[in-house]
Amino acid sequence: MKVSGIICEYNPFHNGHLYHIRETRMNGATHVVAVMSGNFVQRGDTAVMDKLERARLAVRSGADLVIELPVQYCLASAEKFAEGAVWLLDSLGVVEELSFGSECGDAEKLGRALETADRIKKENEEEIRAIMEKGYTYPRALNSVVNGIDENVADIISEPNNLLAIEYMRAIKRFSSKIKPFTVKRSGAEHDSTSAVSGFASASFIRDRISTGINGADSVREFTTSIWADAISRSARNGELADISRLERIILYKLRSSDTEEIRRISDVGQGLEHRIYSARMSGTLDELLFTIKNKRYTMARIRRILLSLLIGITKQDMTHLPPYGRILAINERGREILACAKGKARLPYGTSIAKLSRFNSVTKRFGDLEMMAGDIYGLARERIGSSESDYRAKIMIDME
Repeated sequence: MKVSGIICEYNPFHNGHLYHIRETRMNGATHVVAVMSGNFVQRGDTAVMDKLERARLAVRSGADLVIELPVQYCLASAEKFAEGAVWLLDSLGVVEELSFGSECGDAEKLGRALETADRIKKENEEEIRAIMEKGYTYPRALNSVVNGIDENVADIISEPNNLLAIEYMRAIKRFSSKIKPFTVKRSGAEHDSTSAVSGFASASFIRDRISTGINGADSVREFTTSIWADAISRSARNGELADISRLERIILYKLRSSDTEEIRRISDVGQGLEHRIYSARMSGTLDELLFTIKNKRYTMARIRRILLSLLIGITKQDMTHLPPYGRILAINERGREILACAKGKARLPYGTSIAKLSRFNSVTKRFGDLEMMAGDIYGLARERIGSSESDYRAKIMIDME
């Protein structure tokens, strides 16, 4: 038995994801556990489909056990996103390998890039800070300094999937985990690519097709599996697809009814950013709000994450705790075998009921309350508004086929 972990969003699942799972199996994985973002994703957006539906489809697409990444980690920096997900995999006690995609395709080379980048970061803190003071983001500043010392490493950390892969490896190192990294070279379309290559397309391309394509959801069939294409089409017909644009009014309301102190407490707000956000509160549209706040230092994704965190109520204090439980969203028979093997080894409780998992202490309650609020807000982002408190009534997918 070899258990491999995958950190994913499947927003939505595409042929590149299918290739990744198959390559993970080819590398010897008999069982696959996926830690998946819930109803909100790391780019600062709503997931196109509900987390339970995506988890159900993930189990039908090669995963055996799907565990939810708590919402505050979904709406966090790449570093925190990786920490939360790796922590959940490591705490299960049976995951031997973390499998991830990368442009590099070489785990050893990524490991060396991590060590070099960390050394350069430590030795050149003042130079990096000086570049940031000119208005550039931290990744841009770091890459600029690294490029002047080691161009090969700079090339590696400039690629989005390589950068996330390095954060996974950094988290493994932080937790002194025995999990071994394994990477699959990204094939086909690049991350966030606006075009498709030989049946491979980025999730961004597919989302754009779903929302603006001539045939809507049916226009993505060549880029994903039939069960996902059918599910996307069905969700579209039923008014169940979500879009952040439908949250425009409540985001604007929340910002207009907040003061700078409340904004300052929100996760990832720092260096006086609360004043820049507050000064944009009279914007008339979400796009106007985003572009008023954005500059070279603050990426659009970071701003969207902050605004969604403000709406949900995710504070800096909420990021001081690692996930205190693992909530199961979907499972099959092999997934049951993973849990059976984890019995007596897991360092956290894992279960399907968020109501039960949130009862242990004040920290678990806070995590559960945030997840409930996120679910309620997500329901407002769907074309057909979802009911409140849906997380407590959720029926978990148990696939015995």
